[in-house]
Amino acid sequence: MSLPLEGLSAIVTGAGRGLGRAEALELARLGAAVVVNDYGPPGRDGAGEPAAGSVSDSVAESVAGEIRAAGGRAVAHLGDVADFGTARALVDLAVREYGKLDILVNNAGILRDRMVFSMSEDEWDAVVRVHLKGHFNTTRFAAAHWRERAKAAGGRVYGRIVNTSSEAFLAGSAGQPNYAAAKGGIVGLTTSTAHALAKYGVTANVICPRARTRMTEDVFAGVAEAEPGGFDALSPEHVAPLVGYLSSPAAAVVNGQLLVVHGGMVAVVERPRVAAKFDASLEKGPTFSFEELADVLTPYFEAQPRGETFAAVEALGLRRG
Repeated sequence: MSLPLEGLSAIVTGAGRGLGRAEALELARLGAAVVVNDYGPPGRDGAGEPAAGSVSDSVAESVAGEIRAAGGRAVAHLGDVADFGTARALVDLAVREYGKLDILVNNAGILRDRMVFSMSEDEWDAVVRVHLKGHFNTTRFAAAHWRERAKAAGGRVYGRIVNTSSEAFLAGSAGQPNYAAAKGGIVGLTTSTAHALAKYGVTANVICPRARTRMTEDVFAGVAEAEPGGFDALSPEHVAPLVGYLSSPAAAVVNGQLLVVHGGMVAVVERPRVAAKFDASLEKGPTFSFEELADVLTPYFEAQPRGETFAAVEALGLRRG
């Protein structure tokens, strides 16, 4: 029996550790040939030089080696996807190695946490650059590849994008204004891409994963790890199957969706809906005055339970981090 992703090729960014590693291994287990990308700086803030200057010594090559040892196909790519030219080279590598690109999983990211009143310009720019620009860069070249293939074929092609957002965007994270903003931007990028590429046969979806990695070690500092052999709901391996599903032919009807996932749970998040609507009184003119807005909006918001913004998220058992 053939595997779900047999004959398909994939790129996974930030795949040297944590979630990216688990996702790359899962795609390979399902039959995909994988390009394992990682830049490799030692810290979760992206500071410092990569641990080694060559692909052969990189964490990306370590994961690619795991895949090959298990009988799969994989090559490593050492580079910063937030660099436009590097992202182009990454997509070119997948096409050169495997003849085409079918799946793009954007996972690479860094953290530079600070309260908004203390954050520096560099801390803001660095996080937005790696997360949001990094997602755009790879998406831009993958999308061009699929569009060219569709034109050459005179019809639809196979393409899947799985992007990575965060619950920090969903509920707000007080010490992560840069991260929350970048992750919100990724959702907008994903839905726009989903609309733009649907006619070519390409889907784009976004996940908010909850997992214990070096990027989330502070968020889950108070959550005990599972006993040896026990079930750890925060293991990155519990997120990877959803990425495998969204990358597969089985998810052809899933496009432009946001899903929250952790061990034992997947939640499909609705797009924002109108909660209330107010019309100007025609007796007082065709538009609102300051006084009329104060008369209708202040009582409405005063009547809402405090913290309702977070209530729907917390009802799912989700964290704000």
